[in-house]
Amino acid sequence: MSYMRSLKCRECGKEYPKEALHVCELCFGPLEVNYEYDKIKEVLTRHAIEKRAPNMWRYKELLPLDGEPSVGAQVGFTPLIRAKNLGRALGVKELYIKNDAVNFPTLSFKDRVVSVAISRARELGFQIIACASTGNLANSVAANAAACGMESYVFIPYDLEQSKILGTLIFGATVVGIKGTYDEVNRLCSEIAGKYGWAFVNINIRPYYAEGSKTFGYEIAEQLGWKLPKHIIVPMAGGSLITKISKAFKEFQKLGFVKQTDTHIYGAQATGCCPIINAVKEGSELIRPVKPNTIAKSLAIGNPADGYYSAKVIKESGGWGESVTDEEIIAAMKLLAETEGIFAETAGGVTLGVTKKLIEQGAS
Repeated sequence: MSYMRSLKCRECGKEYPKEALHVCELCFGPLEVNYEYDKIKEVLTRHAIEKRAPNMWRYKELLPLDGEPSVGAQVGFTPLIRAKNLGRALGVKELYIKNDAVNFPTLSFKDRVVSVAISRARELGFQIIACASTGNLANSVAANAAACGMESYVFIPYDLEQSKILGTLIFGATVVGIKGTYDEVNRLCSEIAGKYGWAFVNINIRPYYAEGSKTFGYEIAEQLGWKLPKHIIVPMAGGSLITKISKAFKEFQKLGFVKQTDTHIYGAQATGCCPIINAVKEGSELIRPVKPNTIAKSLAIGNPADGYYSAKVIKESGGWGESVTDEEIIAAMKLLAETEGIFAETAGGVTLGVTKKLIEQGAS
């Protein structure tokens, strides 16, 4: 049974049918999924969740599908690691790492959002799945499309790391390199989605796709013994993840699964592409686009779709935002590997680098 009520504009509140829509026709605000929480509260309990299989679908009532997932049944419930060695190195008593680098099937957080997006796209009758990507999303779309027999098209900036391009091609996707930034690629894909009627996970299917990010927050709360963290540091590219983690925490509070806790939410970006951090530090509601210049390609989105909302989440939670240079990213990747035996990609280096900087600044 689905508990989706509608799609709803974040700005004006106008509701829309549960179709492949992502922008309000009245105010051009973004659409997101609206749920019937009263009905969810009648059927979903902590005990019911705990009895289910260890994957992200244990929270299925809070995800935007009409039926069962048709792809990615094993995604999620990745380890939440008590990082004692790293904590000692940073001078922190209690530190945890949510390790989505072991997600199924492409070892990336993106497997969460893609499994939701493709499952929903299939419910809506789409035959072709596509995306604009900086690398990780491309791999996940290609792998999950292959697993369910869908044709896939992936559009990427032409200068991505060769390892990520190979990681997409191996699954049989049609890969198109565009000479331009991710933001330019994304604009082209918006036109393609409208002209050919393809399901682009991060464009016309975006409201459903983005909801998969909430499972990151659900799992953290459950793995902490049904408690919310005091602080959480989140890497930001388009800005969706940080807003959905905040939404997940609020939903768990609304359903009575966790106590009301003031969680300070912090954003992390690379100095070579930090439009959201710039806005946070300036106290501005305006996100000024930048041209990316960083080794953290997976976070290199110069004009973030959810930039305004992510900056708002940070401010309202009493958090902050920081950025780190390429040199600091590399140093953080090395520190994480040496202390916890985790070899994360550059996005992990950004997150840890910013964490280190926030601790040194006395964030508490």
